[in-house]
Amino acid sequence: MQNLAEILTKKELESVFDRIQAIVAVVDIEGKLVSWNTAFEKGKSQFPNANNLLDFFNQRERDILKSRLAEGVQDQWMGELPFTENGAAVFYEFSLIPISNNQILFIAERITSDADAEAAVEKLRKQVKLFQVESEFSKKLARNKQIEMEAVLAQAQEVAHVDPLTFLPNRRTIVKDLQNEVLRAERYHSTLSISVLDLDNFKTINDTYGHPMGDEVLRQVAIQLRDSVRHPDVVGRYGGEEFLILLPNSDATAAAEQANRLCRQIRNKVVHAREQDIQVTISIGIAQFRVGEDSWHSLLKRADNAMYAAKNNGRDRWLIAE
Repeated sequence: MQNLAEILTKKELESVFDRIQAIVAVVDIEGKLVSWNTAFEKGKSQFPNANNLLDFFNQRERDILKSRLAEGVQDQWMGELPFTENGAAVFYEFSLIPISNNQILFIAERITSDADAEAAVEKLRKQVKLFQVESEFSKKLARNKQIEMEAVLAQAQEVAHVDPLTFLPNRRTIVKDLQNEVLRAERYHSTLSISVLDLDNFKTINDTYGHPMGDEVLRQVAIQLRDSVRHPDVVGRYGGEEFLILLPNSDATAAAEQANRLCRQIRNKVVHAREQDIQVTISIGIAQFRVGEDSWHSLLKRADNAMYAAKNNGRDRWLIAE
């Protein structure tokens, strides 16, 4: 069987790159843009003055990319890129492939479903197994390979605690965090509040627009929540369309102020996905930990009951548990 590169002409290859949905660009080792395909051009339109690949990333992602470009080796990782019409960051799987003339091919494939995210996680796990086998049977493992293995292990460990759809802490992680915060509040008699948040009429969104649209709505709402809570507050996906926010050292009044702000922000932010505009609202139940009375489970139950009471009272609102 002939290699595709031997069959297709340069013009035909350019046509292929312009038709695929993946973002493709050629850069030098410092990230300066040399050439790119149509998908990259669409995203680049949001940054008309950008002439370096690093310009499209936030500071944390920029540092990672700069380091990997300097190494000049083939690499893969996951991260965020704000190549959307509204400038919101979404998740991609990135690849760097060294080519001729000291240049590097950059490819970004958007993660659009649980299946895509699970596939990326599985790829990481396979990398970990490969490196472990090499470590076990090779006595002359180079130091750079050891560093690479440790980086993959760290990334795999991080992914294991992340919800693959929203990239927030998953149910197991956020519940463990809740248990730790309850133990801390019980031991030191410190203040702790939690909020249980649920998207209103989410079933109607799924039934009307389909589950892929529902997934995109969840993903965009999750990004808004993550960017809106203040440190040391933590938000995680508790399950389905339900999220859990932990507010250490905050009483119910502070949690209510946050809930009021989140309701307003979600209400005023139209979710644009798959050429559709969807108005989304949320209902929030708040509970403050009662030292000597509550367990983590009872605290969560009180917040959950308050959330359902908020829904029964008309939705798009918050309620503090008694």
